[in-house]
Amino acid sequence: MKACFLRLRFLWCVLLAAMLTACGSYPSSPSSQLSPPLRAATNPQSCAALAGVSIPADRIGASAGLKSGAAVVDSATWTAATPLRLGTGPMPEAMVNPATPEHCKVLGHIRPVDPAAPNIHFQVNLPKEWTGAAVQLGGGGFNGVLINGYSLVRGAPFDKPAPLALGFVTVGTDSGHQNKPGVPLQAFAANEEAFVNFAHAAYKKVKDVAVALMQITYGSAPRYMVFSGSSEGGREGLTMAQRYPRDFQGVISRVPVINWTGLMHIGMSNGLAAMNEGWMNDEQTRLVHDAVLAACDLLDGAKDGIVSDPVGCRSKFDAASLLCKAGQGADCLNSAQIQAIKTLHAPMHYPFALAHAVTQYPGRGPSAEALPTLGVNGPMGGWKAWWLGSAPPAMPTRPDTRSWDYSMGAIQHIFMQKPNASAQELFSYKMENHLARVQQVSALMDSTNPDLSAFHEAGGKLILMEYMGDYAQSPYAGIAYFESVQRQLGAQRVAQFAKLYAVPGVDHVGSGAPATADLFNALTAWIERGVAPAGLTLYEHSRELPLAAVRSRPLCEWPLVTRYKGGDINTASSFACEK
Repeated sequence: MKACFLRLRFLWCVLLAAMLTACGSYPSSPSSQLSPPLRAATNPQSCAALAGVSIPADRIGASAGLKSGAAVVDSATWTAATPLRLGTGPMPEAMVNPATPEHCKVLGHIRPVDPAAPNIHFQVNLPKEWTGAAVQLGGGGFNGVLINGYSLVRGAPFDKPAPLALGFVTVGTDSGHQNKPGVPLQAFAANEEAFVNFAHAAYKKVKDVAVALMQITYGSAPRYMVFSGSSEGGREGLTMAQRYPRDFQGVISRVPVINWTGLMHIGMSNGLAAMNEGWMNDEQTRLVHDAVLAACDLLDGAKDGIVSDPVGCRSKFDAASLLCKAGQGADCLNSAQIQAIKTLHAPMHYPFALAHAVTQYPGRGPSAEALPTLGVNGPMGGWKAWWLGSAPPAMPTRPDTRSWDYSMGAIQHIFMQKPNASAQELFSYKMENHLARVQQVSALMDSTNPDLSAFHEAGGKLILMEYMGDYAQSPYAGIAYFESVQRQLGAQRVAQFAKLYAVPGVDHVGSGAPATADLFNALTAWIERGVAPAGLTLYEHSRELPLAAVRSRPLCEWPLVTRYKGGDINTASSFACEK
């Protein structure tokens, strides 16, 4: 009888939660109007009662005009606390498994509208002691893997607690499709609903479900929610600010694949430039890397192996200086290799405008060409990982080169929509021959809308971070976007709610130089107390407990760069942010 009563009570709570969700019950107002911190709690009994709970379809995404199936909680498991421990992978992001508190681990799915579309899977972690805030964590690559919400915010210092340990509800999703062995990562896009979910809809739908679960569990919607993501997850964060400006009161967007359509196409262009005689081995890549340092390392006054002013370096480094002279057979490059570098550094101009009147994708570098970082699936840093691969090109694909693999897969499955396309068809692909589809994809995928006025008016705060040694995507795309927002709204207004940081010498995953900064606590202070980020520090950590900082630099707001002022070259206080 008691169990029956509890079930009826929870079903009533579900209905109430759904009604509140539809009405937008939690504040999207400026930080001065936030309610005080909550002191709500859950326990093993209330956790177990969530299993089997259903949230009606018309309460998921309805406020934004999205269609959805119902959501179902597949399992709700009370989970013991775990201590901080080292991770198993050599990538910075895999080094730390942060401590977690006692919590209710909720796994579930959202049914599609199209019976042929996959479910959207989600995980919501409800801490025993809740302070009334939540964070949704973005994915990576083409997604298809459930984000469990246990990690540090991407780019956070390794010795800081994760959001769950701070009393935040954490939320993750697979974006509405599931990777399968032997199936191309992009094959899911053949289903229109799955592709729209990946583009934007899944994150809004999962957010609505998470809010309903918080209302059921704690009796209250969150005071505010944050979206934090890196790479593809960074694109998702910007997309939330642009498409759903009242849903998240804060966004951290780190190394976002912001101009997604352009990135997929320039990946093909850059890959073709490095074919045949244009390819470079490790020694030749190191030759370029050393030449860049020789030209640019001292621009900040410190010889430390970091190009602190990569924009200034563009006018200092000339790849043509490495061209082999007559009779020279080593320590130089051939003309095809020089042209490949120039292609990598140059923007790609489109034959027509993409969404929001974007007409080009910016070039990369110079900086961080030969970073040796290894990831769990191969090299992750510099040219070798993203552009050149570990061996001369093997036609028609280069599976060891992520940029090429991602780009050609997207062109085949998403732009051409031809899974069985031949190598000849792929290599003869041109944007202008697929104008309607390219523009359709751009409108879905590109987070390039500069009008963030609704996000600002709702009290939203944005932190955008670019790593200037990034070859997975161009950091100059994020810089161009930020500057477009300033043109749209005015730099003075943008300064009230958005910050851009450009970090020198660091690759896509955060290796090569000090790269971690406490953006999460800076963002929450901005939301809760109206204190804008200032005086932040970048850290590089040891790979052993207690994860001490071994090198630090000031985190400079764009367009400032670090300048050495004297003192310990490994300490942030020896540098200043200047023009």
